[in-house]
Amino acid sequence: MSDQEQQQQQVRRKGGLITMPFIIANEAFEKVSSYGLLPNMILYLMEEYGMTLAEGTQVIFLWSAATNFTPLVGALVADSYLGRFLTIAIGSIISLLGMILLWLTAMIPQLRASSPPQLAFLYFSYSLMSIGAGGIRACSPGFGADQLDDKRDDSSNTRLLESYFNWYYVAASAAVLVSLTVIVYIQDELGWKIGFAVPAALMFLSASMFIVASSLYVKHEASTNLLASFAQVIVASCRKWNAPFPSPSTSEQYYHHEKEAGFLVPTSVPTNKSRFLNKACTIMSYEEEVSSDGSAVNPWRTCTVEQVEQLKSLIRIIPMWSTSIMMSVNTSQSTFLLVQAEAMDRHLTQSIEIPAGSFNMFLVISMIVWLPIYDRAIIPLVSKILGRPVRLGVKLRMGIGLFFCALSMVVAGVVEHVRRDLAVDTIMLVNNSKAAATMSAMWLIPQCVLQGVGEAFNVVGQLEFYYSEFPTSMVSLASALYWLGMAVANLLDSAIVSMVDEITSRNGGTSWVTTDINEGHLDWYYWLLASLGLANVLYFAVCSVSYGPCSREVVKTEESEMIVDEEEISMLLGHTHVH
Repeated sequence: MSDQEQQQQQVRRKGGLITMPFIIANEAFEKVSSYGLLPNMILYLMEEYGMTLAEGTQVIFLWSAATNFTPLVGALVADSYLGRFLTIAIGSIISLLGMILLWLTAMIPQLRASSPPQLAFLYFSYSLMSIGAGGIRACSPGFGADQLDDKRDDSSNTRLLESYFNWYYVAASAAVLVSLTVIVYIQDELGWKIGFAVPAALMFLSASMFIVASSLYVKHEASTNLLASFAQVIVASCRKWNAPFPSPSTSEQYYHHEKEAGFLVPTSVPTNKSRFLNKACTIMSYEEEVSSDGSAVNPWRTCTVEQVEQLKSLIRIIPMWSTSIMMSVNTSQSTFLLVQAEAMDRHLTQSIEIPAGSFNMFLVISMIVWLPIYDRAIIPLVSKILGRPVRLGVKLRMGIGLFFCALSMVVAGVVEHVRRDLAVDTIMLVNNSKAAATMSAMWLIPQCVLQGVGEAFNVVGQLEFYYSEFPTSMVSLASALYWLGMAVANLLDSAIVSMVDEITSRNGGTSWVTTDINEGHLDWYYWLLASLGLANVLYFAVCSVSYGPCSREVVKTEESEMIVDEEEISMLLGHTHVH
């Protein structure tokens, strides 16, 4: 047996189902730790650092933005330099250090103050947790799939991968629920010292379990550098800005291309969209630009058609991706939801009270419950009415999700309007500014349910859209785009809160987002977000029409399956068959 065969056999012995508990537990514990810190963080900043509601909210939005941006960096670093295993391991350690520093702020009173050094210490802990989370979230799903991709027959491997992703997302959802319930309860009942110590301990357990199982993993080295590839296309097209385009009859032989490409529709001729970039793969002189083995002499002067099409696919998808930003803005109002819940009656019974920081769990529960209902009840019912199997097109699902999220802000505004009026009437009646409204906090659940259903529609459709429209070589970037959209949304959220706070408090006025929500107008703030969300639905419709049909939005005649897209929804509602 050759050395190469022995090495391949050794690699095949690694990986498999035995690695799943370590990888899934690593992701789950990280989520419990990081998500468990978010719900009550606004209270920690207000009580211990003396921040106002608006100031604390902006800090949390910026922290969330950094956490959601770092998976993109993590994906690029893993694919280009470190590989997935090292990126996850280093990310786990860095995240643990950040949580330890945050725990120290609760343990040492001298670290809790609004002076620059104390705030710098706090923000440094946030930064470490964001960097660590980026490494874990960018690579964990793909690293788990690596352990099951062991060159077995396709059907067996597909079943294994499907089982893995099912367990992966079940564990991730369960982790979020635990963080919104158990961790929040510990913080409420036992204080910040223990409340921050538990996430740090879980993160230590997460990192330890993952690293201890190092010898069991299949570890693929870094391969593709997409960032460098995109840069090469841009530089090469600029260097050949005055090069003529080949004539259509002879164009194929004048473009540089790979013989086996990972693009969905392999082609030797680049598409006409963003035509200027085609100059990057135009061959001016075979002798000067192409070596004997068919590779480019200088990749910064001559790129392949596949490289050009990869960049084009990213450029083409950006408008559709941007429509998800406003949805994330609408669903990231947890700090205001917490403050509302604090001012309402949270009792289910006389002895059972839901913590204010746990109301976001209804959003998560709605997502988990809605998906099987949609897949196992609604779609079969619609198929029965139409007499044929049917499913909603991916873009239509994205649009429905955006509409539900905008509608949730309308409902949130109505509930807050009623709550505030009741609170103001109570204050005037008893002549006590600290009087609390008697309205039940259960009225906050409908907006959470609408947000959960909206996210279930849009996020699943969004991820499916990226995976189907991107080349196979860009799959890791596809998963990172979702987190990038949330990062931009957090920045936009911070900007909106800042502008609303500044504009509405001018000339001695009361800010809509003031710390005392009975004096402010969160209802008007919610309705502002609802208006922006509804405008975003119209923007999505324009982007969807401009994008055209998706790569896989076709009727599967062999299976008699109907794919309903946004142009056909009116006929669906009218019980008309779509051919």
